Amino acid sequence: MSPLPTRMIDRWQNRNEPDPGQGTIYWHILLGDQPEAQDLAEATQKRLSNFPGLHMTPLQWLHVTTLVVGPTSEITDEQQQEMLGTASGLLAEIPPTEVTLSRVLYHPEAISLAVHPTGSLIKISKAIQTATLKVTGCKGHTEGPSRWIPHMTLAYSEAEQPAEPLITVLGQELPARAITIDALYLVLQQGPERLWDWHPIGRVPLLGHHRPT
Repeated sequence: MSPLPTRMIDRWQNRNEPDPGQGTIYWHILLGDQPEAQDLAEATQKRLSNFPGLHMTPLQWLHVTTLVVGPTSEITDEQQQEMLGTASGLLAEIPPTEVTLSRVLYHPEAISLAVHPTGSLIKISKAIQTATLKVTGCKGHTEGPSRWIPHMTLAYSEAEQPAEPLITVLGQELPARAITIDALYLVLQQGPERLWDWHPIGRVPLLGHHRPT
């Protein structure tokens, strides 16, 4: 388990942002339509609402970032559609998976919930990387450490402040909620991250089909 941070920092202070009129293409697991995820996020965000310097994830856009594909200046509309088609063939072999939200993850830039178990999620991530590489010639990248840790972010830090009061309020474990992941979404994020100007391009379901042997 990663050590707990002692201080929160401004996530966006030195973060590169898209130029005017530009955006970023992502693969996300969108969770905004999952009542269990929404209820847990809303209750947790209320507990954090008295703290300044926190930017809450809109409930509509609760998500697990699976892959950052790249800027819209480099990913054409045709490639986006081709990625959806390629990913559909790969993800059709992976069945919907039930995961749990409970463990709180603290990072100097954000407060999140771990999504576990991760076995099926790693398979999904590898399939998405394969589809992206085949179409664009690049694997894309994950945010943060090189080892992908599936998580649903509840709040981003936009100020310097001690982390201990936040950790004291939430602790490290919340009442567990089970959710079912049954699809991946290719999403256009228009402009800076914190504006939440998101536009889903397409949905790829997890079907659990097996290729004949």
